[in-house]
Amino acid sequence: MGNKQSQREVADSQVNTNILHDSPTRQGSDRELQAYISMRDQADKATEEWEKLNYDIHTLRYARREVRSRWRKILLQLGYQLEVDALLCVNRQSQFNRDQEHSNSSAELLKQLLEHTSLFPPGTGPQNRYLYIMDCLVSLDSAEDFVRLAKEKYPKK
Repeated sequence: MGNKQSQREVADSQVNTNILHDSPTRQGSDRELQAYISMRDQADKATEEWEKLNYDIHTLRYARREVRSRWRKILLQLGYQLEVDALLCVNRQSQFNRDQEHSNSSAELLKQLLEHTSLFPPGTGPQNRYLYIMDCLVSLDSAEDFVRLAKEKYPKK
């Protein structure tokens, strides 16, 4: 019980103290999603172009929900019932750990997830938000356990 309490305190402080500066967490599919939404908003409704853009937006959002759900399930298995939402909540103000070795470890573990699991549906790839979450998990000494569970639960097909 004491271990879960300390994990909770570290997770909460990690999330709260890292909401200070801008970081590159909104890239990749975030930009792609914004581009689709912008193009759809400019297209005439009830046209084939609008329908296709709307479908692409729906598909991208569904894939993102699926990835988030998979991460959530693993975090819950690791015992982060109370912290899961805080860990998954990444925005422009979220800040990466400045320690280079720490960052390299986070990037390497995320690369392992991409190469050895089906955590990210085909064609989506990892977003920087998941690099930030992995960075938090490295700080909490849970990142390797997360990767191990991801490999078990979502093996590469």
